[in-house]
Amino acid sequence: MGRKKTELVIENALIEAVAAEGKALAHYEGAVVFVPFAVPGDIVDIKVNRKKRNYMEGFILRMIKPSPMRLEPFCEHFGECGGCKWQPLPYEEQLKAKQQQVYDQLVRIGHLDIPPISPIIGSELTIRYRNKLEYTFSSKRWLHNGENTETIAENDRCGLGFHVGKFFDKVLDIRKCHLQAEPSNAIRLFIKDYAITRSLSFYDIRANSGYLRNLVIRTTEKGNVMLTVVFAYDDPDSRRELLDAVSEAFPQISSLYYVVNEKLNDSLSDQECILYKGEDAICEYMEGLRFRIGPKSFYQTNSRQAYKLYCVTRELAELKGTETVYDLYTGTGTIAQFISPQASKVIGIEYVQEAIADARLNAAANGISNCEFFAGDMKDVLTAGFIEEHGHPDVIILDPPRAGIHPDVAKVILEAAPERMVYVSCNPASQARDLAVFSEAYEIRVVQPVDMFPHTQHVENVCSLTRRK
Repeated sequence: MGRKKTELVIENALIEAVAAEGKALAHYEGAVVFVPFAVPGDIVDIKVNRKKRNYMEGFILRMIKPSPMRLEPFCEHFGECGGCKWQPLPYEEQLKAKQQQVYDQLVRIGHLDIPPISPIIGSELTIRYRNKLEYTFSSKRWLHNGENTETIAENDRCGLGFHVGKFFDKVLDIRKCHLQAEPSNAIRLFIKDYAITRSLSFYDIRANSGYLRNLVIRTTEKGNVMLTVVFAYDDPDSRRELLDAVSEAFPQISSLYYVVNEKLNDSLSDQECILYKGEDAICEYMEGLRFRIGPKSFYQTNSRQAYKLYCVTRELAELKGTETVYDLYTGTGTIAQFISPQASKVIGIEYVQEAIADARLNAAANGISNCEFFAGDMKDVLTAGFIEEHGHPDVIILDPPRAGIHPDVAKVILEAAPERMVYVSCNPASQARDLAVFSEAYEIRVVQPVDMFPHTQHVENVCSLTRRK
């Protein structure tokens, strides 16, 4: 017989500070204890569920005394849903924690020489700030405490919502999400009820069976809506009836797509998005520019804050009107076009073909003639030969995915030796790693955090670099 594992409960622990990944921390016998959903100043009993040599992880077993700064979460799904973990933390404290996160990644961990970090730019909206949400259908939703599979009605077993953290096959059914403006919730609930009423099967990710798979809702500042419904296989009659029903119920849906995804993962990058009804795109506007957004297009999910982010990027680029600018990881060309009036020429490069197609259409619609866009893997496109053909960059703007830039890309950038760079990142950790590669040749002049995602630990950070003389 194996020995029974002793369960450790830390009583009357003081939550001391905000930690990484949206957690908070306490100390016990010299070891750090990481706890989710806690607020500095809370006094709690912690049940430890993971013990390592230098730290422990646990969860709040009992709240002994809440912190004076603790707020009541505004969402009924708090604690189960993996998003918006910082709801109990006042927004001012969230901003302080994100500012500290940037410092820790760049200086304490990255050992970079940086100037004083500029005060973080907070978000105008702290709820209903997202313009895109992705939902998953599940035939076996996440069960709440006290629920029993055997006593739940079959119809109530289905869910349409978000994946529960660390469980690829668990989906929390969402009744109301505060991240996106209406009619987002209404559309999701309508489709769920419609599907249950007509016995349309929800997807089982383990068995790879079921009909309804995913739902993507995009909204714009002007109130337009793009809906993409993802099916696991095609049933033309059922598909047509569902799409007609949701289109009739929500006339504000200006762009209605569907996808038949028969592969094992949910990614749509390699799938055909078929326009069923309405316009083929929705649009956002910024300083008179129109940005066309298709079903696969990348666009910053906090539209209002994106404008502030792009203004920071433009300011730090310090353009005089004579420069050739390379906008790497350009997406739909938003930054490229936003800064184009201050540049002589802008070259945008992006992996997603559809995004580049949108970028070209956007530039044409906006009457911009000094932007060129190219599609392909960055390390394959951005070569010495490409630079020789299209012009030496005076300024490079980088806005890569969370993983940062490929070493081959960094090498080409260093060889090109632009006078200035502006590095926009959604992950200060990978940004710090990349900045270390550039540090011998470039000096970091400005560090400007921008909060794009209130109530989460995520933070955008912009750094300007100048080539050392």
